[in-house]
Amino acid sequence: MDPVIVVGAGPVGLALSLALAGQGVSCVLLDEGPGKDEPRPARTVVLPPDTAAMVRRLGCATLPDEGARWSGWHTARRRQEPTRTAFEDSGTAPLHLPQHALTRGLRAAAAAHPLVRLVTDCKLDSLEQDARGVTAHTRGSETTWWRGSHVVGCDGARSTVRKLLGIRFPGRTAVERYAVAALRTELPWPNEGMLHRMPPALGSGAPDEVTARPLPDGVWRLDWLLPPRGELVTPDLLIGWIRDTLGGWCEGTTPPYELLDTGVHTVHHRLARRWRVGRAFLAGDAAHLLGALGTQGVAEGLRDAENLAWKLAATWHHDASETLLDSYQAERRTAVAARLRAADQALPLLRGGGLRTYLPGAARSQEALLTDGHLGRGRLGSAPGYGRSPLAPAPAEGAAGTATEPGDQAADVLVTAPDGATVRLRDLLGRGRLLVVLVAPGTGVWDRRHWAKAGLMPRLSEAVTALPVRAELLVADDYPGAVAHTVLLVRPDGHLAAAFTGVRPAELRAAAESVLGRAPEEEGPAAPGPRGGTDHQEAETAAPVPVIVPSTTPRT
Repeated sequence: MDPVIVVGAGPVGLALSLALAGQGVSCVLLDEGPGKDEPRPARTVVLPPDTAAMVRRLGCATLPDEGARWSGWHTARRRQEPTRTAFEDSGTAPLHLPQHALTRGLRAAAAAHPLVRLVTDCKLDSLEQDARGVTAHTRGSETTWWRGSHVVGCDGARSTVRKLLGIRFPGRTAVERYAVAALRTELPWPNEGMLHRMPPALGSGAPDEVTARPLPDGVWRLDWLLPPRGELVTPDLLIGWIRDTLGGWCEGTTPPYELLDTGVHTVHHRLARRWRVGRAFLAGDAAHLLGALGTQGVAEGLRDAENLAWKLAATWHHDASETLLDSYQAERRTAVAARLRAADQALPLLRGGGLRTYLPGAARSQEALLTDGHLGRGRLGSAPGYGRSPLAPAPAEGAAGTATEPGDQAADVLVTAPDGATVRLRDLLGRGRLLVVLVAPGTGVWDRRHWAKAGLMPRLSEAVTALPVRAELLVADDYPGAVAHTVLLVRPDGHLAAAFTGVRPAELRAAAESVLGRAPEEEGPAAPGPRGGTDHQEAETAAPVPVIVPSTTPRT
């Protein structure tokens, strides 16, 4: 089988290549750059728990340890006492690190994986596809043709893949602008972030919003909100803001600090009209741009990679249905469109001013919205759900209720694996197999030998073995909102597909078939399904597939 061609070796392209390789799929990763990333401490990423767990599973050795997660968040307005948000435990807190550190760790893991071929200084200039695969032409260190089963464009906002496919990329330019500084200093709230609106220390005419987010090794990233079309931020002006901001937070005295990096970050909001054309896909910044109000583009790109990887792997190994491949766009584009729509609706309230700004409680609601965006909560930040996916199983007899809605991410509970090891559920994701979890209180304290062949286990084990795809049977002592003997079916990317009361082999099999994009009891690939997803501004119209993109370079 030809490898999957991944174009672009940023965090998303590297993560997708590793996720595919982890499921036995060979990849060619085409990197237009030299394979080295310039350290930029002011360019950082915030990883919610699900994406941090994914990156750790992929073998990224440069992630900070769990102790580096934020322990809390402060939100303040003018001189008012800050409101503190504490995290229940470290597993619910975001992980904040420089983007070059994330990329370096993923690149090292990719270079060490036998199924990933990383080619640097290699620019794509032509792309063709047919019923059996894709053919790409590159120039640079490897001026040649590449043959692949599929191609995925992870090549950023100016994506060559997207342009060769003729996909439009509408949206809004310069939604927000920030002056950014990375510096090493000590602040009164170690390891806790701060959002300060209208800080009095900055005075009249200065930015009316500043955030401080801790990084490892005593470094902080500070962001000052700028007018959309303001004047140039000079070094002297930025130094003045740094001193005034730090002094305002430290009782009027600017603490010693070491300035490491600065920049101006402009946020754009864009959404590609299509994320799939035949055997070609888009992911990450090639498919979407976001970032206003604290939302995180890299995190969404990593979710793209996790969603697409298991579906491509199933197709690569088993010639899966068109519905399964179509579901990538239906799920991920719809989720990102909802995120952009939520930001579009919140921006007039937060940035537009007007009389509603002075209504009772308006300030509190604004700060709650901003806090949600920065902490990955609510419509601006929480992990997406795929309840309306074309892969969602139909309602079945014996369906059970839990605290997790079908389509949402399953809770990261402790589970016991077949070998008797107790691990987190997220540690078992990304292997291309379904997870079947039996909720059985008491199994956590009994030796596995006493319950593995007792009660429901033999019948459930037989039902799992009979499923049309590889599946792993696990046992959990507890699951939020589930009663004893609830059986959960979890997708390879960690989203709950279905839950049942007790062992129901027929319903379990039907749900597994649905997750694969097949009609129940269907042995072969299903007929092509609908192309999901709507633009956050307007609906899209899908074109037929496969589509052939003509070559611009003669084949030799």
